[in-house]
Amino acid sequence: MNGTHSAVLSMEGVCLSFGAKRVLDGLTFDVIRGECFGFLGPSGAGKTTTIKLLTRQLTADTGRITLFGRPIENASGADYNRIGILSDTSALYERLTIEENLRLYAQVRGRGGRGIPALLERVGLDRDRKTLIKNCSKGMRQRAALLATLVHSPELVFLDEPTSGLDPAARAEVHKMLAELRRAGTTVFLTTHDMAEAESCCDRLAILNEGRIVTMGTPQSLTMEHARNRLVVTTRTHGVVELTKDAASADTVRDLLVVGEVLSLHSDEPNLEEVFLELTGKEF
Repeated sequence: MNGTHSAVLSMEGVCLSFGAKRVLDGLTFDVIRGECFGFLGPSGAGKTTTIKLLTRQLTADTGRITLFGRPIENASGADYNRIGILSDTSALYERLTIEENLRLYAQVRGRGGRGIPALLERVGLDRDRKTLIKNCSKGMRQRAALLATLVHSPELVFLDEPTSGLDPAARAEVHKMLAELRRAGTTVFLTTHDMAEAESCCDRLAILNEGRIVTMGTPQSLTMEHARNRLVVTTRTHGVVELTKDAASADTVRDLLVVGEVLSLHSDEPNLEEVFLELTGKEF
């Protein structure tokens, strides 16, 4: 853990098996207060299982989990009231309107409903607030479920595919909300299949494969770590010139610059999706 920051949650050597199958194997990581931590992996890698352990829906076989600085087995009801969870099993009541659902969740969490109109407006549901959930589109349901997760202003939120089913405008608005949450000190644990979303929203991320974390770091550090030994120079009269990163190439680039041939020059790094594929051997 970073000594200058406090970990909101952490796992140390956590293992879990279902019968003879080991589904999580030695998970170790910290999530620092106020950061957006991405947890990526192919289907079946153990992402949902990890969230269930962190929210105490499951119990680990071995290892140590802490939540808000204390062992998770000692976490109180007040601790869990500091958490918001959005998952594919998040429940909205079909026969209630969007607004009624939010007011119900606010009441259950011991909060008033004064902030609900502003939340509805923020994600474009203010005009649909009287719509029954059973009559909502998938995108409307997803936005309503996100608001139900945030209605009590949690300190820590688990977001499992928060922009699934949303159009580009609604997705951008959710990303703005995530940025605002982080600026306000909220910690975000995010799973997503959108690599662009992970790169733009996450301070750090971990890639999980077959129950093990295969790499962890900032999006930029992970792509730089897997950079190829290649420079690509676009020239005025010689087209695209590919060079390796060595002293001889430095001389070539210098010569091209001197005569005004260079239009662009960049190194060759993979994007996050290519890193993911390289490390897991699986499409996202």
